[in-house]
Amino acid sequence: MEINKALFDNLQNFFGFDNFKGDQEAIITNILQKKDTFVIMPTGGGKSICYQLPALMSEGTALVISPLIALMKNQVDQLRAFGGTDSIAHFLNSSLNKADTLKVKQDVSDGETKLLYVAPESLSKQENIDFLRGLTVSFVAIDEAHCISEWGHDFRPEYRKIRQIINNIGENIPIIALTATATPKVQQDIQKNLQMNNAVLFKSSFNRSNLYYEVRAKRNVLKEIVRYAKKHAGKSGIIYCLSRKKVDEVAEALRLNGIKALPYHAGLDSKIRAETQDSFLMENVDVIVATIAFGMGIDKPDVRYVIHHDIPKSMEGYYQETGRAGRDGGEGNCLAFYSEKDIDKLAKFMKDKPVSEREIGTQILKEVIDYSESAVCRRKQILHYFGENFNETGCNSMCDNCRHPKKYFDATQPLLQVLKFIQDCGEKFDDTYIINLMMGVDNAQISLHEHDKLPVFGSGAEQGELLWKSLMRQAVLNNYVQKDIDSYGLLKLTKLGTAFISNPATIKFMMNNSMEALEDENEDFHQQGSSMDTALLKKLKDLREKISKKNKLPPYVVFQEQSLEEMCIHYPISVAELKQIQGVGSGKAIKFGPPFIELIKSHVEENDIDRPVDFVIKSAANKSAFKISIIQNIDRQLTLGDIAASKGLTYEEILKEVESIVGSGTKLNLNYYIDDIIDEDRQDEIFDYFRTSEVDSVDLALSELGKEDYTREEIQLMRIKFLSEFGN
Repeated sequence: MEINKALFDNLQNFFGFDNFKGDQEAIITNILQKKDTFVIMPTGGGKSICYQLPALMSEGTALVISPLIALMKNQVDQLRAFGGTDSIAHFLNSSLNKADTLKVKQDVSDGETKLLYVAPESLSKQENIDFLRGLTVSFVAIDEAHCISEWGHDFRPEYRKIRQIINNIGENIPIIALTATATPKVQQDIQKNLQMNNAVLFKSSFNRSNLYYEVRAKRNVLKEIVRYAKKHAGKSGIIYCLSRKKVDEVAEALRLNGIKALPYHAGLDSKIRAETQDSFLMENVDVIVATIAFGMGIDKPDVRYVIHHDIPKSMEGYYQETGRAGRDGGEGNCLAFYSEKDIDKLAKFMKDKPVSEREIGTQILKEVIDYSESAVCRRKQILHYFGENFNETGCNSMCDNCRHPKKYFDATQPLLQVLKFIQDCGEKFDDTYIINLMMGVDNAQISLHEHDKLPVFGSGAEQGELLWKSLMRQAVLNNYVQKDIDSYGLLKLTKLGTAFISNPATIKFMMNNSMEALEDENEDFHQQGSSMDTALLKKLKDLREKISKKNKLPPYVVFQEQSLEEMCIHYPISVAELKQIQGVGSGKAIKFGPPFIELIKSHVEENDIDRPVDFVIKSAANKSAFKISIIQNIDRQLTLGDIAASKGLTYEEILKEVESIVGSGTKLNLNYYIDDIIDEDRQDEIFDYFRTSEVDSVDLALSELGKEDYTREEIQLMRIKFLSEFGN
């Protein structure tokens, strides 16, 4: 009773709360009783208080092992605000200078520090072990404990040495391990490594009922992200990308479109990263575009959306990253973009790793693929991954799969086939093997086991791969089979599966979402297949002809056909909007644009046309740095061959890039290069041809000038020169 009273008094005094959340009270009581404690609690569940409060109430100093400097700083700042003195909490890591380190150790030795945060790397230093050995350590808290396990999403080898170090510091020191993402396998790993098999386990539900989960096929992803951020203007969001390059591109595109966004990745200076983090917390910026390094331990309660530009590497990572949305219980939207190209990239990353690590990585990635492609309730899949059974009716349509109509198929016979095969073949194969068997894929593994001679081989080819993928996923989710993680995901029959073989009952499963072949994510923003205003196109062509005659230029020099067509879809009514039209750019927009803009404006008003709101999405950022670099190299009079080599391009590719730059209205002087490889008379002939030609086709020019007399390269170069001199 005494403990309970003290608990509530201290909770109110230190943190200003009247009540505990979930299992917090029971966890804290357990720690105060000096028992090992294992806490599995989702992001936003209040893990930090579970060790902060007992540390403040206990004699001595609690050690908190944490993986990130940013995380430590964030928590120490909060504790100092609550506790009133700076000495109440400290961190010991590589960011401190010698004087700072001495100050920390002095405060700890004087008994003023109740929580000392350390990185596992700092903890392993002998001088720090010697220092800690002379102290009263109340307990050790291991935050982000999933870092111990190779099956966790953020494995840190240093974490596996923690138990040995604790033994060196003192005897019978209680341990509390905490994580927000622990599958049954990871949980087992943590307990085994820390030698805390007798620990009291507190496991909260992983369900975050306020989060909405959605997966979209990856098409025009940058456009969709910009549109989404504009729709949620003024709200806080985090966008995760796999590469630093993509982080910079997306952040730039958002800024170009009036969204307050900043990039965050390890390639940035630590001071800039800290400032970015503070800007986000202080709401000077709405969106952070980041690699997965961002956000661990960031306590911003009102993040309203988390977007994955690229599919995450693991379900644990996905859960933790999406868990940064809606921590205040309010709106939290989680959107992920999926493409097979991303999966291929992630698979390539694993190619050079040791076999065991690659096998683990492949299994972890496969879970992400299954989650993305499945039509089953997203929430049910996430919770199943963490060992929790969930009835999808409790989702309340808070995922895209539950909101959209389903396509079902009769799974009775196919499921029976699969379960019998698993039983007959001694539970020695994974789901990929079984799918290949049913589809009749004649690979080396199937031949080795002579399963290509079985009646079941190829018997499911007619139903299609999508059905078998759907079936295998739901056989696991509905507990007919389970994956043996230790045996690289081999499928084992459950009691339910064995019972189904003996007494099959009619069962229907959902067909997976069809993630069809996707367009290149870097596709320009113009809308494909949108209805084109043919009446406007005629007006624009008439205007172009008038301007071209006035300037004694071929029409294509003013604007190319595809540019006019795009104007008839997007209706640009300002120079800024006209610049975004394919093949226009700044130079052409200013030189030829005004009469076209006026014409489009009048047409829109006369016909009461609703212009597409998303048109103004600016895409120039994508390739601007690359193109600027090419322009600078041409200004330095480097040969196109040398420029191509420096950019890792072929000669044909560099010509295309230069054509694109000139076509968008930038003037380039290539005379230094052209004069060197094409004599003057030949230049004049090609120039005269383009001056009188109605179209700028290279093929047509080559045909009319004579393939025997001129090369494609010569005509391409002279067309570039012609367009640059007369069109820009």
